[in-house]
Amino acid sequence: MPQFDQSTVENTLLKLLSVDGFARLSGEMERVDLPLRHVLVASDVPTTHVCFLERGLGSMVVSSTDEEVVEIGHIGPEGASGMHVVLAVETTPTRTFMQVAGSGIMVPMETFQRALADDPEMKDFFLRYVHTTVLQFAHSALANARYNMHERLARWILMCHDRLEGNNLAITHEFLALMLGVRRSGVTNELHMLEGVHAIRSTRGNVRIVDREKLIEIAGGCYGVPEREYERLLGPPLGAR
Repeated sequence: MPQFDQSTVENTLLKLLSVDGFARLSGEMERVDLPLRHVLVASDVPTTHVCFLERGLGSMVVSSTDEEVVEIGHIGPEGASGMHVVLAVETTPTRTFMQVAGSGIMVPMETFQRALADDPEMKDFFLRYVHTTVLQFAHSALANARYNMHERLARWILMCHDRLEGNNLAITHEFLALMLGVRRSGVTNELHMLEGVHAIRSTRGNVRIVDREKLIEIAGGCYGVPEREYERLLGPPLGAR
């Protein structure tokens, strides 16, 4: 098994761990490819590994009893999947899968839980990260309840941009509509509107960010609070790797 150097890993959480904390995990780390739609956390199934993303984008979704699905949050190289175990919860009804293919570092759940039990400082660190994800979920609910589709779409694009390299988002209108819980035609119309103000350029299977500041202006109050909280509690701004 290859040795991992903390200074060269491309996941923010792993970079921010104490040297001792990183050492508790590094002996069991495994770098893996994460293809499109790969499931990181299955609903109501014990999670076997924590995954620290280095590339790509994970999507956290919830499903209703009648199988309605909506996205509640994103995970990129700033975060990790399987964090419900930090709260001493073995399973979760939510599901996390790869929305954009990438790669990550897997750590067996037993190794991660043992490290948390042995290192209170590490546990406090991951609890702070969990707080930022809960805040992200809360602001997804706020956006869905109080902001229009135009504003929500701008927020969604910004959240992807925070976590992916470059300015291109490889995403289809159909998938975007599913994640936002709206009709495909509505997404297409809103993308055209964002193109009209020169914030993005949308082509088949791709959205290119042209003017990030314009997107922030359009998103208004539904974007920014979780992002600032991440920076306040963990150090670097989202996207700084």
